Order: sequence, then structure tokens, then C-alpha cells
Amino acid sequence: MRHGRQSLGMIIALMMLPGCLKDMGEGTVSRFKGGEPAATAPQKSPATAAVVKPSDASPVIHALQTRPSVIEPGTPFAQVADAVIASDARVAEAELRVARLRAEAAEKNWLPRIGPRISLNSLGEFVAELIINQVLFDNGRKVAERDLAKANVEAAAVTLVEDGNRRVYEALSLYLTAEENRQLSAHLDNAHEDMSQFQWVMQQRVDGGVSDMSDLNILMQKNASIRARSGEAREAAATALAELNAMSARPLGELRGIGGIRGSAAGEALGVLRARVELDQAMAQARIARAGHLPGLAATGSTDGNFGLEVTTDSLFGLGTMAEFQAIEATKESAERKVTEAREVAARQIEAQGARLAAYRRQAEEARGLTAQARQNLEIFQRQYDGGQRQVMDVVGVYETYAQALETEIALKYKAARAELELARLKGALAEGARI
Repeated sequence: MRHGRQSLGMIIALMMLPGCLKDMGEGTVSRFKGGEPAATAPQKSPATAAVVKPSDASPVIHALQTRPSVIEPGTPFAQVADAVIASDARVAEAELRVARLRAEAAEKNWLPRIGPRISLNSLGEFVAELIINQVLFDNGRKVAERDLAKANVEAAAVTLVEDGNRRVYEALSLYLTAEENRQLSAHLDNAHEDMSQFQWVMQQRVDGGVSDMSDLNILMQKNASIRARSGEAREAAATALAELNAMSARPLGELRGIGGIRGSAAGEALGVLRARVELDQAMAQARIARAGHLPGLAATGSTDGNFGLEVTTDSLFGLGTMAEFQAIEATKESAERKVTEAREVAARQIEAQGARLAAYRRQAEEARGLTAQARQNLEIFQRQYDGGQRQVMDVVGVYETYAQALETEIALKYKAARAELELARLKGALAEGARI
């Protein structure tokens, strides 16, 4: 009985041992407080909240949570974004939940581990005992494991925001495709109606013997081509809408109009945030690898009364150990350079896309001016035709110029919209962080 009480007391002492230890940062997990100058810990008031804000716990998580969206509320773009976010399967959210649970488990890695040990002795009898192990010194491995778990949570959070922005970008791209083809189809339908009027006039001239069949055949061919292109545009719009409705929580076929993107102040690009998280992961993994090559100290005890200290190490020293240490240090430097490179790449992409957007906007403005001029020329030729000064084919040629100018204006309008959307995607500002 005395032996059992001594063993039980030894296990209790080992379990209480972590309370007498203190984390000293990298290089150590814990040291005895007795080796430090006496200090009185400040007492917390019972009324003081013990909640740590995300900004205090993780700057990356805080930056993602406070990330604004460039999509203006109430606009067609906002309605599309709301619909597709509401129907998201959120696979990345499940991965984030897993990472958070693992991080929560890693926070308790400094506690002693306890479990059974069962063996078969030489006499064929089973021997079972309860053992406990408490790490006293591990060169910062436990701290690095907690930092790695925290970095994994941040990586999962970045993935979640990236997925949200990618989904909104894909949905808005489909919506722009549908809207562009609907507008193009409407324009081609109007052109078909106007060209049909020219065709009717030419038919009357042919029937009266004023004109020959060659001009009428040309008009019929032009009219058939316009009708075919209008049908293709309608089919493209229907395909894009069907795909958009498949990823949306509600039908969006009746939605019309574009726009609704304001200036972005999203902060660092998501690629830069991911590189920063990967730097933290690489640093933590390097510290774990370094600690695995250094000796540690652990206390063990069991119910049979055995108690002692043991030196632990994951890897034995060898001729290549120093080279492994140098590789670990090189890993840290490589990860830091990746952050600088990611920041540079993001800045170059954003600047290039901004210049491309400005060029499309300028070209669209010029196209509007050319369309207005073509419209004026058409009106002049129409008046001259009514006065008998122009032939039908003369007016048809000017009308084709006007129709082509309007078609170019439509194309440049949506090129500018896509460039604006791509710029917002590069900034990672299509989906509000707090909503994701």
C-alpha cells in the first residue's frame, strides 16, 4: 500500500511540474522559476475580460477579417457576389476548422503525457503499468510546434479568402459574358431589322427593273450573317447564365447592368499574405528540425515506483549534422526572400493591370466618339438618299460602318469592365473578409 501511495504521489508531482515551469522563448521550452529573480506577478481583476482579439493573436487573421470589398452594395455586381457566396460549399472553411482544432490541441503540448504500457515478461505474464512523461527541456520544439499550428490556421484562413475572391471573380466574369452577349445580340437584332428594311427597298427596285440581283444578293447575305451572329450571341449569353445560376443561390437571369466597383484599399495582396504565412511555417519547421538534432531532457515516472530523468533526441549526431544545420538556416533565408519576391510580383501585376484598365477606358471613350461620328454620317447619307442624291448601297455601306463602330464600342466597354474586375481580383478585394 505504501508503495502504491508513493507511486501515486510521484505521478501527481510530475503532473504539477509544468505549473512550476516558464516558457523562455526559442531555444527552451521551460526553465525552473527558482533560477530567476523573485518577481510578483500582477493580479488580474475578476472583471477583466480574458478574451484576446484577433488582431492581438494574429496580424494576418486581423488583416483578413478587416479586408473591405470594392463592390458597392446594392449594385448588380453586389447581387451576384451575395448569391454565389451564399451557395458556396465552403471547403476551405472546413479546412480552416480542422486547422483551428489542431492549433487548439497544439496549445496543450506542454502538458505531461500519460498512458499505459503493456509488455510480456519472460515468464509469459502480462505486465501493465501507467507511465507519465513530462518534457523539461527540448530546445524550443514545443513552442515551435505551437507556432507552426498557428501558422497553419493562418494559411487556411488565407485559402478561405482566396477561394471567396476566386468564386466571386468567376461569377462576375460569367455575368459580364452574359451581359455583353445580351447587349451584342440586341444590337445585332436592331441591325438585322434595319438591314431588312434596306433589303426590302432593294427588292422593290429589282422588281421594278431599276437594280439587278447582285445588290440584292449582297444584302441578303449580309442580313443572314447578322442574324446568325445574333443567334450565337444569344446562345453564349444563355450558356453563361446557366453556369452562373448553377453556382448561385438564386436565379440571376433577370439581373441587368454592370458596374459597382469602387477604388480599392484592401492593403497587401493575398499572395503577399500567403508568402508571409509560409515564412512563419518555414521558420517554425526549421526550429523543429533544429531542436530534433539537439539533446533534450524529460522526466518520467510509472506506477511501479520508477522515476528518473532521461536525455532525449530525435536524431543522432553524424558527419552531416552541421550541413543539416546550415540547410535549416538557408531555409529561413529562402522563405524571407519569397516574401520580398511575392510583394514585388504583386506590385508589378497590379501596376500592369492598372495601366491596361486605363488604356481600355481611353479606347472605349474614343470608340464612343467614333460611334457618334458614324451616326452623324449615317444621318447625312440618309437625308441625301431621301433627296435622291445617294444610292441604297451607299447608305448600306455607311450603316455598316456605324454598326461596326457601335459593336467595337460594346466590346471595349466590357474589356474595360473585365480589366477592372481583374484588378480587383489581383488585390484580393472582391469579397469582404468579415463576411467570408
